[in-house]
Amino acid sequence: MAAHHLLLLPGDGIGPEVMGEVKRVIAWLNGKGPDRFDYEEDLVGGCAYDAHGKAVSDATMKKALAADAVLFGAVGGPKWDKVAYDVRPEAGLLRLRKDLELFANLRPAICYPALAEASSLKRDLVDGLDILIIRELTGGVYFGEPKTITDIGNGQKRAIDTQVYDTYEIERIARVAFDLARTRRKKVTSMEKRNVMKSGVLWNEVVTAVHQREYKDVALEHMLADAGGMQLVRAPKQFDVIVTDNLFGDMLSDVAAMLTGSLGMLPSASLGLPDAKTGKRKALYEPVHGSAPDIAGKGIANPIAMLASFAMALRYSFGLIAQADALETAISRVLDKGLRTADIWQEGTTKVGTREMGDAILAELAA
Repeated sequence: MAAHHLLLLPGDGIGPEVMGEVKRVIAWLNGKGPDRFDYEEDLVGGCAYDAHGKAVSDATMKKALAADAVLFGAVGGPKWDKVAYDVRPEAGLLRLRKDLELFANLRPAICYPALAEASSLKRDLVDGLDILIIRELTGGVYFGEPKTITDIGNGQKRAIDTQVYDTYEIERIARVAFDLARTRRKKVTSMEKRNVMKSGVLWNEVVTAVHQREYKDVALEHMLADAGGMQLVRAPKQFDVIVTDNLFGDMLSDVAAMLTGSLGMLPSASLGLPDAKTGKRKALYEPVHGSAPDIAGKGIANPIAMLASFAMALRYSFGLIAQADALETAISRVLDKGLRTADIWQEGTTKVGTREMGDAILAELAA
């Protein structure tokens, strides 16, 4: 029997509500065995700022570094809109990614057949959609220096963000994409802007070189990121695995998310390099949706993305493929039966709250 230690960081807004449903699934899994999960909870985001004056405390970071995996809810809200930039709620997530060295963000865009009509695209374009976007997470313009706003006189200011990538950063994210493509349909699309950005030129060169040296069994195509955005809404099922940088990955994965009908449906995983001794990766799992402060506390939030993020943890951190498949199948079966939270509700389906959706998924697991 294996024991796994989790750190739960529910955060702000609807984070605690959707995390509550994960805790119920953990309790169910512990009852089934043989693997067991123990967890502790802590603060991140706005609630951490209120308690500690920073978006994530050093003590919490110590717990995150010691955990087998971190489950993260959501951060932010209007209450903290005017706090200092370096202690804003989102800074907690950025520090977790940086200190845990989580360079690879996996964002699947899967359209459940029961939700094909909820997409903003025609059913035939999205029915059966299964894309995996691999976003480089710790480099690029979000972390590059200098990053400043300076007064240049005459009532003018200048803002600078710096796009920086080294060869090794591109190589390691490319390997993640090719390795995962080998488990899927063996096709990788690399997206950048080599026509106007030097970082795009290097990205293209390095991904091509890694492919030629190590992954000739996987098909590789290159696409400019703006053309990729257009193709995602024109013919999304042409893609299998998409690999791209931090900025374009942020935008393109949100485009792909809406193909599925709702941000409330999509999970994500952020992974580090395998440990040289144990082979285990540091990892953080989170839903793509935000804190949704307008519905927080009302019991109507969609817990599916949070539960699917836990399924990704079962798969990628613990190798519990059968349990991950069971949870994902339970989600799909509940949707097939017509149960919907408010964000995905349509005429002819049954509207349920957070707890009721969790009840239904647990019932399918038990069945």
